[in-house]
Amino acid sequence: MQKFKDRWEIKDNWQLVFPVLGLLGLLFSSYLIGKYILELLPIDQTNNIYSSILSTIVLFLFVIFLFITLKLFNILETKWNISYRWELIAIFIVFAVTGSTAARISSPILSFLGLDIDTTTLWVYWLLKILLIFPVYQLLLIIVGWTFGQFNFFWEFEKKMLRRMGFSRLLKKF
Repeated sequence: MQKFKDRWEIKDNWQLVFPVLGLLGLLFSSYLIGKYILELLPIDQTNNIYSSILSTIVLFLFVIFLFITLKLFNILETKWNISYRWELIAIFIVFAVTGSTAARISSPILSFLGLDIDTTTLWVYWLLKILLIFPVYQLLLIIVGWTFGQFNFFWEFEKKMLRRMGFSRLLKKF
């Protein structure tokens, strides 16, 4: 365990929550994608072979996702200039939670405004949904980043992104 803590620069035991959450998130994503893949195939879900195939797909996807994530960590560790390696896991979790949440809440917001996929032209609906997701995502990124103790990273990330998009005048106020 000490070797693991040293590798991820974990000084306090409470910081172990981030690797655990990261692994659980990868496992859950693997499960959802594996289940979706199996729903596309003509396999009876009550059959015993279904759970064996699902387990194999989940394990395979989990290993692939873990490999990709660890490679990304090696690349982004120097680029993002973070203090501790465990913070990379927290940052990835914030991005995952924020993206999923922004995508999930955009449809109810559009429905509240009276714009449903059934009552609006498809391309107009998706254009409005994407335009709505952007500011919701920006706001959630700061809030969720703060919740995970990464406010400074995400505040600087937001400012950099908004500058690149041409909102420099807006940032002068902050």
